[in-house]
Amino acid sequence: MENDVLLKVEHLKKYYSIKTSSLKKATSYVKAVDDISFEVKVGETFGVVGESGCGKSTMGKSVIRLIEPTSGKIFLDGEDFTALKGKDLVKAREKIKLIFQDPYASLNPRMTVKDIIGEPIDISKKYPTKQQRDERIVEVMKQVGLNLDYMYRYPHEFSGGQRQRIGIARAIALQPKLIICDEPVSALDVSIQAKIINLLKQLQKDLGIAYIFISHDLSVVKHIADRVVVMYLGNVMEMADKKDLFKNPSHPYTQALLDAVPKISEERIDDKDVLSGDVPSPANPPKGCCFCTRCPKAMEICHSIKPELIEIEPGHQCACHLFTNQK
Repeated sequence: MENDVLLKVEHLKKYYSIKTSSLKKATSYVKAVDDISFEVKVGETFGVVGESGCGKSTMGKSVIRLIEPTSGKIFLDGEDFTALKGKDLVKAREKIKLIFQDPYASLNPRMTVKDIIGEPIDISKKYPTKQQRDERIVEVMKQVGLNLDYMYRYPHEFSGGQRQRIGIARAIALQPKLIICDEPVSALDVSIQAKIINLLKQLQKDLGIAYIFISHDLSVVKHIADRVVVMYLGNVMEMADKKDLFKNPSHPYTQALLDAVPKISEERIDDKDVLSGDVPSPANPPKGCCFCTRCPKAMEICHSIKPELIEIEPGHQCACHLFTNQK
């Protein structure tokens, strides 16, 4: 692995079995994440975008092994993260943390702010004395802009934005190298979203943290990400540098996502939907390209052969027969 690669994911899959009866074996599977590979570099923000249900959150939770992947390899800081168990896994998880989407459901209502932030510290035993623990909690609360008077209050006493700051404080308590942000601002008011995004960017600048930033909001991803991967039905459609992706989207799905942004913002409700048609079931995806049933540029080959993810320009990958036919 190269020195600047912090996370390397190879052929990650997460399938859920479908059983018609508890006594029968699974006859089919929901392919929530279907053979994806990518790298995250030290200190960068890797954006993940796509429609609801495309597998973004499942991918993030599989990377941190909150849910166990069906297959694939995950290398974190040069170590085979998928092979770790028990205490070794707990120790390795100090390097990678998760910020949840819902700031209301992700905090234990029976714990004070101090204990919520202190819980990962207690598990790791990284700060062995009570004084060291309390000093670290104070330091982290200051870093995320939380008033120290909040220390002995409970989650129900705070707004959504304040709760998310508590979640961020918990995530950075052990000074991780990578944080997976699972739509961290989608449940917040628009006026609060910018403050949380700016806080994440400032923490990245101060602490050198890398992010996997999962979102369905392209404007947010455009603001915070360095590189972006576009997912659809558990597959990677396109992956490129942020500027290149937004300036020169190559996959028809990426183009449709970007075309949908002004349509929504300008409320042109009479226009034809650029993403018309229902998303196929991940339990019964199309045989060829998973986007072929909705793609305006679909060819005969698209319905029978799945396109490979190939590099169409330096650093720009796309899984589309419009480009595979040119190779």
